[in-house]
Amino acid sequence: MENREAGIYPRSSVKSAVKMLVVFLGCWLRLNADTLVVATYNVENYGPADRVTEAGFRKDYPKPEAEKRALRTVIRGLNADVIVFQEMGDAAYLGELRRDLQSEGVVYAAAVVLDADDADRRVAVLSKRPLKRVVQHTDLSFSYFGAREKVKRGLLEVVLGTDAGEVTLFGLHLKSRFTDRADDPLSAVRRAGEATAVRDRVLQRFPTPGAEKFVMLGDCNDDRASKPLTFLEARGRTVVAELLRATDSRGETWTHYYRKNETYSQVDHVLVSPALKASVVGGTARIYDGEGVRDASDHRPVVVTLELKPGK
Repeated sequence: MENREAGIYPRSSVKSAVKMLVVFLGCWLRLNADTLVVATYNVENYGPADRVTEAGFRKDYPKPEAEKRALRTVIRGLNADVIVFQEMGDAAYLGELRRDLQSEGVVYAAAVVLDADDADRRVAVLSKRPLKRVVQHTDLSFSYFGAREKVKRGLLEVVLGTDAGEVTLFGLHLKSRFTDRADDPLSAVRRAGEATAVRDRVLQRFPTPGAEKFVMLGDCNDDRASKPLTFLEARGRTVVAELLRATDSRGETWTHYYRKNETYSQVDHVLVSPALKASVVGGTARIYDGEGVRDASDHRPVVVTLELKPGK
């Protein structure tokens, strides 16, 4: 006979109650989590550039309207809260994209263009959320064959407020593989130097990265196993950020198509601080392969969804 008045219940009832409590808490945390979708996207010369058009070669020619339309289709499909762009033109071009998106029902509340040494291909941000702070790191430098060189495209830092506290995004675009230096084939040494300067600035900002919430993302012009990516991930024994794996809906990993050589590579990456890793939905990033992506740019966007729980 059950003695419920004495507070004695069958074990099965206790286990069921515990299971229900765990399910309830899990649902409560999910419902109260702040979801933040962040993307990085090289938009392939959204500004004047030398181009081969239907009318032949043209210098300082704008991005074709068909590519712009495809780009907006991709951005609508991304439905990202924040997008970090590479190869954006100046503020006027970002403003044009922002207005065109707004006319199609996609509103971004904040827009920032990084004014670094590269006046043609800039890092920029569109955000649906207000930005608490913006820092344009244009002073980064590194040692390069006995001289000091600047990180040409700088580092763009933006800070957002979430229900789980501040999250910082670092947008970057490392040197391409084109070079005229025989002593630095494919600009590998320069990219490694730029990555080191970026990492060291992030560590200046966050000396204890294991306890901070930040994301580094952009076009690194190199693959996962390269020195630049290794340098971004760690300094000595200090883990700075974790490089997320990323695939598209078919399991493919390429983010860049080089038309001249008809080659595919993964050069666009997302790295998250150790404190943010548990917030990455599915534990991985996603390469977007929806409508318009092959017509908008020679790159494909990489997206990460963060589920940020209060108190964590």
